[in-house]
Amino acid sequence: MAIDTKQFKDKIKQQNPNINLVPLLDVIFTIMIFLLVVLSQTPTSDLTHYSQDQISAKPTSSTGTSEYYLLPLNGLKKVTVNGVDYSDKIRNGAMAVHTRVMDEGQITMDSSTGTITIKSPEDLASIAVKSPASS
Repeated sequence: MAIDTKQFKDKIKQQNPNINLVPLLDVIFTIMIFLLVVLSQTPTSDLTHYSQDQISAKPTSSTGTSEYYLLPLNGLKKVTVNGVDYSDKIRNGAMAVHTRVMDEGQITMDSSTGTITIKSPEDLASIAVKSPASS
């Protein structure tokens, strides 16, 4: 018995290709939903799993060798160190604060009133802040 290949070839040539895009769209939407869920997660407020270097915004020695670090505050109007007003040292809404004051003292920033209040160790009170270098 002979196989009729000509009829089979003609049948294939007459068929138009059929591409179904529904599975592709399903996969794309599933990936999009996954990414939206993953990227919308907020970090936990539980800080016990982080080191102090990861929590602190203070620059480390690897980021610079300066004794003073710039402390900007939008609308900065007043800076006090141990109750003494140092507002005359404000330049362009920023103040330079000594690194030991950042480590050993307490800095309170209030953007609603534009004030920075610093509680510094007594031996650092005279050098706690200075005007930032102008660039």
